[in-house]
Amino acid sequence: MKNERSQQKAARNKPTKKMTALSTRAVAARVILQVLDEGKSLSSLIPDVQPMLKTQDLPLLQEICFGVCRVLPRLEQIIQCLVDKPLKGKTRVVHCLLLVGLYQLLYMRVPTHAAVDEVVNATKTLKSDSFRGLVNGVLRRFLREKESILAQVDKHWQTLHPEWFVNKLKKAYPNWRDIINANNQKPPMWLRVNAQKNSVERYRTLLAESGILAEISSHPQALRLASPMAVQKLPHFSEGAVTVQDLSAQWAATLLEPQNGEWILDACAAPGGKTTHILELAPQANVIALDVESHRLKRVTENLARLNQQARVVCGDATKPEQWLAEIGQSAVKFDRILLDAPCSATGVIRRHPDIKWLRQETDIKQLTALQKSILKALWEKLKPNGILLYATCSVLPEENNEQIRAFLSEQPDAELLSLPFEDNVSDNKSAVGFQFIPQDNGGDGFYYAKLRKRA
Repeated sequence: MKNERSQQKAARNKPTKKMTALSTRAVAARVILQVLDEGKSLSSLIPDVQPMLKTQDLPLLQEICFGVCRVLPRLEQIIQCLVDKPLKGKTRVVHCLLLVGLYQLLYMRVPTHAAVDEVVNATKTLKSDSFRGLVNGVLRRFLREKESILAQVDKHWQTLHPEWFVNKLKKAYPNWRDIINANNQKPPMWLRVNAQKNSVERYRTLLAESGILAEISSHPQALRLASPMAVQKLPHFSEGAVTVQDLSAQWAATLLEPQNGEWILDACAAPGGKTTHILELAPQANVIALDVESHRLKRVTENLARLNQQARVVCGDATKPEQWLAEIGQSAVKFDRILLDAPCSATGVIRRHPDIKWLRQETDIKQLTALQKSILKALWEKLKPNGILLYATCSVLPEENNEQIRAFLSEQPDAELLSLPFEDNVSDNKSAVGFQFIPQDNGGDGFYYAKLRKRA
């Protein structure tokens, strides 16, 4: 009898799980709500909700969530044209569901009737059944009046970026519109070929044999895929043949020029792309991969394991190197090379993480520059005479980049700026201090580099 009751209970629970798994639009609405109202990032939210979805629905969720964040101001203006009374408080999730519906109708190849029906049905999963009629009415009215509504919304060019950020770009870059336009595109997928296993041309041939087109670039290990795809489809990915890494980010280890036998610190290392690249170039280097967030170090460990590499993975504060060096029994160590991929605004990778536009605030920049300065000063003390420190950010803001390094050089008499091997035409913004990549449609993300040597 007891076993029978258990089976009946399991049977009653089964439809609920199935409904949750099918409600991708409801899950998307909840995720977007947490981004906009709670300041959480898509990169932290999406892994948490994966168990609520069927495996095949994950790409749909990602497309909707990243897409809504990419074009949010345009969708918000459309809703203003269609909804008389703003949806606030507990009804905000319905507002986010409308964002999901409009994004599908405007940007996805989902049949119109299916897009509307699925979004309307999602009100049940969200326990907002009473708004079923409103959601249905708003989406169908948009379809009827689409031409006139879009004419009204799109009569002026939209940056789809917060005003404070646009103002900073205008001040720093004559070609600021190019950066905005690149940010509003979907990013290309770049691969870094493991030089220990294949040449770029050899791996490009392996891709072609699998029906995958790829283009070479200015970086000796980089390939750009014609179309993004799941990593499981890449030849020998699980054996470490390639790593997914943006073109601009691939220059970090290359510019660092690691050598076998050296002590090398990869500061702020998670998720480990640069750590593994250092070890591809110098397999016998003594590498410490440092990050302050312990949960993010799991990715570093996974990446090292996939490439069959060895590094010391350490959780610690980059502003307090004495502390974690003592904890691992290396108090006396001074580094030959340090890669400081500094915590930053991430304004150079907006096209990969469009939620940054709505998570980052102007007030954050002052706090970030203070932290960068503190880390630079602390790690400089742990660099050997004649040692190299490569400062990097995925930001396009001068105060985090060339202004930060200019100030450091003025305060640090034993710091010498080294030249970088880039052609002038790589970037339209030619900083006299270090080098600034800007995001480009079929190129790399926004990234900054400055290479410093410690005078003996």
